[in-house]
Amino acid sequence: MVWIPGGTFRMGSEAHYPEEAPVHEADVRGFWMDEHPVTNLDFLRFVKATGYETFCQRAPDASQYPGAKPEMLVPGSVIFRRSSGPVDLGNPYNWWDWLPGADWQHPEGPGSSIAGRERHPVVHVAFTDAEAYAQWASKELATEAEWEFAARGGLDGAEFAWGDEMMPKNKPMANTWQGEFPHENLLVDGFEGTSPVGSFPANGYGLVDMIGNVWEWTTDWYTATHEAASPCCGADPRTESIDPNDPSAIPRKVMKGGSHLCAPNYCRRYRPAARMAQAVDTSTCHLGFRCISRVPTSDA
Repeated sequence: MVWIPGGTFRMGSEAHYPEEAPVHEADVRGFWMDEHPVTNLDFLRFVKATGYETFCQRAPDASQYPGAKPEMLVPGSVIFRRSSGPVDLGNPYNWWDWLPGADWQHPEGPGSSIAGRERHPVVHVAFTDAEAYAQWASKELATEAEWEFAARGGLDGAEFAWGDEMMPKNKPMANTWQGEFPHENLLVDGFEGTSPVGSFPANGYGLVDMIGNVWEWTTDWYTATHEAASPCCGADPRTESIDPNDPSAIPRKVMKGGSHLCAPNYCRRYRPAARMAQAVDTSTCHLGFRCISRVPTSDA
């Protein structure tokens, strides 16, 4: 793990997506953070030690998904499928597919495996899976503020984790998508899909893969902006951005960092300030996590 010294920083951005605003000062106490995302090998050790079965490896509870088709109530997860040509970017179903049998050991579904990808980040993990691993490892998951502070690597206000230029001297600094998403990946960074952790330079704190490769879970409930819900109104941030008339609405957490699917023409979220909502019951092929360890308050 790497020591993150803590401090005050400008969190968020007002130059990109509305959910990143407003920029505001945030205070973070010092903590330890995993140098890299939890890998397939790390997760395999956890599963062997505990017999743990991930969320997407269990059949969904039909009572939690009223109206769901019976064929959907089987173990499975969400995978990316590259389109054959340009598609409507307003419809994510043009590249996302829920696939029975997809899980962390079978990232592309039945017949695939993690053989040779032991050092790649584990994916197809729901929020409860990340929490379970962290508890087993005697660690925790980061808050959004802790995660963003760490990702910035001491470069307060910089656009990226390494400065203000996406590819300094034309050198890829993270595993992202080059070309026209979702059909043309030029592979300038050398990878299609996930990459072994540490394949790109560390940030100023010595952390790798804080940007790109896979999104990472945080503990914060998602709200549409950084502005906190008014305590006088008793608002619950778990439901602030959810349709109260939709019985199937699932609470969402904040995920950070972007992934190998973030492209200049779509989802420019390969930045520390970027954030997205993710349903706690959903696992995908481009979402993982890493852990932190907080020190006692008196020692921070």
